[in-house]
Amino acid sequence: MTTYLDYFELTQEPFSNAPVSRFYYNSAQHSQALTRLMHSVSYMKGLSILIGDIGAGKTTLARRMLDSLPESEYEAALLVIIHSGITANWLLRRIALQLGVENPAQEKLALLSQLYQRLLQIYESGKKAVVLIDEAQMLETRELMEEFRGLLNLEVPERKLISFVFFGLPDIEKNLKLDPPLAQRVALRYKLEPFTSESTEAYIKHRLRLAGSPRLPFTAEALVAVHQRSGGTPRVINSICDNALFEAFLAREQLIGDKLIHRIADNLGLQGSTQTESQQKPALAANGGSRAGGSAKVDLAEIDRYLEGLGKL
Repeated sequence: MTTYLDYFELTQEPFSNAPVSRFYYNSAQHSQALTRLMHSVSYMKGLSILIGDIGAGKTTLARRMLDSLPESEYEAALLVIIHSGITANWLLRRIALQLGVENPAQEKLALLSQLYQRLLQIYESGKKAVVLIDEAQMLETRELMEEFRGLLNLEVPERKLISFVFFGLPDIEKNLKLDPPLAQRVALRYKLEPFTSESTEAYIKHRLRLAGSPRLPFTAEALVAVHQRSGGTPRVINSICDNALFEAFLAREQLIGDKLIHRIADNLGLQGSTQTESQQKPALAANGGSRAGGSAKVDLAEIDRYLEGLGKL
């Protein structure tokens, strides 16, 4: 059976929204962000924050950063926060597990002792302990913020024993204010902005090239329309372009024009660059689980099983 991949002579999906490291696009601002974050953890500055709106590429950048930290120099881990109802003790145990603590204790003081001893081992081995926290806007309680502040206080005379990098929505700023002393410890902030028109075009061409496309199936007008209707958001660009390729395949059209792009954007309910974050948030709530204050009880064991299923990222 012929697929749109066969029709456009592609070896794989060019616009999948799965975080495939091979398709990482090193835009100017992604490069700037990664350079700054790598500098921060290299000097163990403590807490760094990468902010971006929905679909801006934060998770992709987090995984790229994890891959960029040499195993010979770092004991690094990526922890994804998938529910806002996690407890401080659960968080400490997950961090301990990610950094190699075997059989983390249930009792907090014992757990902190285990974690401190493990951080000393990492330090004495000549490595640096770094934990990247994706979807950090889910850390919505003062208790959680206080735990991070406490961990950042673990240090030796020369330096801190652990560094954190938060990746998340701008709500992170509000969460940090729950614990002002932690907010004062932020060593670096960087915000991912939407792509420019030029970056959108380069991004589309980059992904098509890596997927084996022998030619550009989008007209110049279509590329402009993709930028206008996506607002320069990578995830939305992917959705529009993937749908465009499929619809062109069904219609047996070799070239995609701006009319098809606008029709697809209308069908997706996109309003272009005027779309606000508040208009996008319901989708996040649907995918991200209950918000704090909901009546549903959080099953932390289920979250553990889910994260174990993801494997060590």
